[in-house]
Amino acid sequence: MYRGYKELHDAALAAGALDAKTKELIALAIAVSKECDGCIAAHAHAVVRQGATPAEAAEAIGVTFLMNGGPATVYGARAYDAVLEFHEQAEHEKAA
Repeated sequence: MYRGYKELHDAALAAGALDAKTKELIALAIAVSKECDGCIAAHAHAVVRQGATPAEAAEAIGVTFLMNGGPATVYGARAYDAVLEFHEQAEHEKAA
């Protein structure tokens, strides 16, 4: 089951009409909407790996505020903190 889900994951997030970064930003926004901490961590890390900036992540998270109201402001803050953490880590790795 997990192998099948991994195949679905990889196919859904592969570059196509939308690039992988855009798809990961969408996934991060959905993770906030679903209030899934594990999903937030995974997709926050992935958006940074795909080259998204904190500003791009903030805009994607901001859309969840519109669509989900109050709960998104809680999970959105968690998601943005995760993006910042992974972004800082990536910057340190580049500098090393």
